[in-house]
Amino acid sequence: MFDTADDIHPLFAGAPSTTEFKKLRKRIVRAAREAIDQYRMIDAGARWLVCLSGGKDSYTLLAVLYELKWRGLLPVDLLACNLDQGQPGFPATVLPEFLEKMGVPHRIEYQDTYSIVIDKIPQGRTFCALCSRLRRGHLYRIAREEGCSAVVLGHHRDDILETFFMNLFHGGRLATMPPKLVNEEGDLFLYRPLAHVAEIDCERFSKAMNYPIIPCDLCGSQDGLQRQQVKAILDGWERNSPGRRQVMFRALMNARPSHLLDPKLFDFQGLGLK
Repeated sequence: MFDTADDIHPLFAGAPSTTEFKKLRKRIVRAAREAIDQYRMIDAGARWLVCLSGGKDSYTLLAVLYELKWRGLLPVDLLACNLDQGQPGFPATVLPEFLEKMGVPHRIEYQDTYSIVIDKIPQGRTFCALCSRLRRGHLYRIAREEGCSAVVLGHHRDDILETFFMNLFHGGRLATMPPKLVNEEGDLFLYRPLAHVAEIDCERFSKAMNYPIIPCDLCGSQDGLQRQQVKAILDGWERNSPGRRQVMFRALMNARPSHLLDPKLFDFQGLGLK
């Protein structure tokens, strides 16, 4: 860790000196490095577009990547990016001021996708799917304009688990957010370095660092979402059996196609006796 005034990055200025926080920070950094190494995200000399929403997860992502870079373990250039989607009440000055103060290279892009979503989605329906597609398209465009080879997102372990169960309950498929993905055009990677990090750790870290959190419900479409229902189910399981989330997450890394039912993944018809 970098704990002296001479070598600490501004993102960690004022970090708590408690043993509890140091363990938290070490745990998050170790988990991120594990995911980056396990899924071979590093291409030395590459440039990453690090997407910031202003939420706890994206602040944690930015800090962790800079810590790894500071240690010499992440030999890539980082460009932070916030896409202001025109949501009513979005505090447009918070992230630019924060990034300037931290000395983090960044790009702020304004695209009013909110008006498009309001126009296209019937009243009473959730905005998230269309909003996400529009946002992703702009981020890919920005990455190309900035010469980046990867778009980096702050999704954590709990996001991945929730997406798995949403697909299971509502989509009729076994799928989730992978830590590493190539876009449909085949010209950009999409990385999730926090894939092994628990949401509660992101929350504790960003709160301890007192980062200026921007709420994620400005569009007013969050209440009653399927994701919130799934999250409540997982919370209940975790309360009844602490550690359940981590066990389920490990299961996603231990798939056995021969013990599922998908003939595209396993040749059941060709299975025979010796």
